[in-house]
Amino acid sequence: MISKYISHAIEKSSWIRKMFEAGNELKKIHGAENVFDLSLGNPILEPPDQFFDLLKKLSAEKESGKHRYMSNAGFIDVREKIVSYLSKNRILETTSDNVVMSCGAGGGLNVILRTILDQGDEVIVLTPFFSEYQFYVRNHHGKVVFAETDENFDINIENIEKKINKKTKAIMLNSPNNPTGKVYDEKKLKELIDFLNQKQKKFNNDIYLISDEPYREIVYDNINVPPVVSMYNNSFFVYSWSKSLAIPGNRIGYIAVNPNMNQVQEVVNGLIFCTRILGFVNAPALMQQIVGELLETTIDVGYYEKKKNYIYNKLTKAGYEMIKPEGTFYLFPKAPGNDDIKFVDRAKEEKVLIVPGEGFARKGHFRISYCTDDRTIENACERLARLV
Repeated sequence: MISKYISHAIEKSSWIRKMFEAGNELKKIHGAENVFDLSLGNPILEPPDQFFDLLKKLSAEKESGKHRYMSNAGFIDVREKIVSYLSKNRILETTSDNVVMSCGAGGGLNVILRTILDQGDEVIVLTPFFSEYQFYVRNHHGKVVFAETDENFDINIENIEKKINKKTKAIMLNSPNNPTGKVYDEKKLKELIDFLNQKQKKFNNDIYLISDEPYREIVYDNINVPPVVSMYNNSFFVYSWSKSLAIPGNRIGYIAVNPNMNQVQEVVNGLIFCTRILGFVNAPALMQQIVGELLETTIDVGYYEKKKNYIYNKLTKAGYEMIKPEGTFYLFPKAPGNDDIKFVDRAKEEKVLIVPGEGFARKGHFRISYCTDDRTIENACERLARLV
């Protein structure tokens, strides 16, 4: 018999996966071509040609040691290239000693949380949020505390003030945000940083800021993603190439630590140790070598922007209310009637799969993922327009 916690977690697990399973059932009944799935954030784009060129080249090389264990932190030459990239793009000034390669952003987040959390420590998560965060925190005996963003999905300091206390060990940010597409602006981030610094002094405790940024490059209208990791000493930057190179199945990312973090060497040693004991051991060797050569390469963001504009224009014209996304490949409209569960069921009757806002801790909305083909998007929009 499995643990009670896992049994309960499965029952309460991601709405995204539930919709995926519902989609499979609908496809069996009606045929895949008649079901229009906007539920999964699984990039339809293939990786850039440079990725395949490097994959072929490196796969053919037989240089000794390229596929053996390396330092649990990852190849030093790759980490040095990342440090140069972070500096060049004014994200963070750090050293290769403060970079740890990870098995995607999810792996990186789990490594950080295992390193910093003791039993009962609290982690503030801004809602709406990527639903797996709650399980990541609980994996390592932490307690998730939700703080709502405002009506525009921006940081609300008053709500965070109500949630923070002596047990608070970290706050997690995700910008550009899944599911809203919101990019937190520099002014709001500075307000948050000032607030956290005040609370660290008040409680005489370190409060870590964990910035999860796998969508950093997928932004529109020349929006800038402020480098929050360089603004606050006790901060972690977590990155993945899952979205920027469209390689989510290859599980490659990294953690970069602000060098001014309190007891930074001890923290980094913890990250390296936890990479090993959590069973990751090290990030995939071949992928490390590939991404190290593709730091300036991304998918065509314009491909997603066209889809975003199409859906936004079609649905707002039909009467839907929504904040126009500044990044990612998601929209988060208000659900007609303000009941997201009922609305998602109505959409399912039209053979359209979307995810209720409840799955992201913001009822009354639903998430659309537009990293799919145009035919699916056009048919889904036509059917959703009938439901307003």
